[in-house]
Amino acid sequence: MTLANYINDLLYRYDCVIVPNFGGFVTNKIGARVNTTTHTFYPPKKQLTFNAYLQHNDGLLANYIASSKNTSFEEAITFIAKEVEQWNEKLATTTVTVASVGSMSLNEEKQVVFEPNISSNFLKESFGLAEVSTPSVERVKEVTVKSLPTTKEENKKTIPLYVRRAAVAAVFVGITYVGWNGVQSQEQQKVLANQEKAVEKKIQSATFVIDNPLPTINLNVSKEDRSFHIIAGAFQEAHNAENKLAELEEKGYDASIVGKNGLGLTQVAFASYATRAEARKALEIIKESVSEDAWLLTK
Repeated sequence: MTLANYINDLLYRYDCVIVPNFGGFVTNKIGARVNTTTHTFYPPKKQLTFNAYLQHNDGLLANYIASSKNTSFEEAITFIAKEVEQWNEKLATTTVTVASVGSMSLNEEKQVVFEPNISSNFLKESFGLAEVSTPSVERVKEVTVKSLPTTKEENKKTIPLYVRRAAVAAVFVGITYVGWNGVQSQEQQKVLANQEKAVEKKIQSATFVIDNPLPTINLNVSKEDRSFHIIAGAFQEAHNAENKLAELEEKGYDASIVGKNGLGLTQVAFASYATRAEARKALEIIKESVSEDAWLLTK
């Protein structure tokens, strides 16, 4: 897969994907809309823009590439750098297409101009929905046709006597049938109510006994001791530490709060490891690509 394909995948899950040392693709959700001129309905979607000033590596793209290719974080950073170098070379002479995200080119001031692909919709909730065009509908004026009035005497003449008698008899039979059904329905409800009460009494008085119960199984699970922590920062206010924890977790780190130091500051870790070797290897990667202030705490 190319770098463009990885960016394409992440835009379905996140609102911002930053390409280190190049720029960030930012999405903004917009609701459904209708064009009254063309009579076209558009589903909700993510509006896509490009910000050339978002170049700081937040680890999202590199972590995703490392996980997808089953490689290290450093190799993913190198892969991104090579792709960005190729993009810059192409932009000097032609247009660069980023999968189904859109296309990029340089203007006269040598600035990147991004044109999003209007046919792409990165909003998962709108998957399968497409724009729909309908022909315009013109209202038709209603026409009321008046019927000629008839007198009561004419109505009596047109309806034979035996038909009127049959209608009266049918109404009488219908009333009798409805009344009899009402009586039967009341009796059936009483019978059902009595049956429900009897079942409830049996359930309440029932006792369930298991002669051969299953033996109890005790599972002893040992928790891995992670004593080596890569510290991202120490905070005097607890809510600042919680905000930092949430920020690291959102970026994909297995972050945690490892308690307070001797100065009473709450320490937040990028991640914790069981061995010093693992922790040192991860610390080198974080210091090179994320934060030079990160340091290793043994606790």
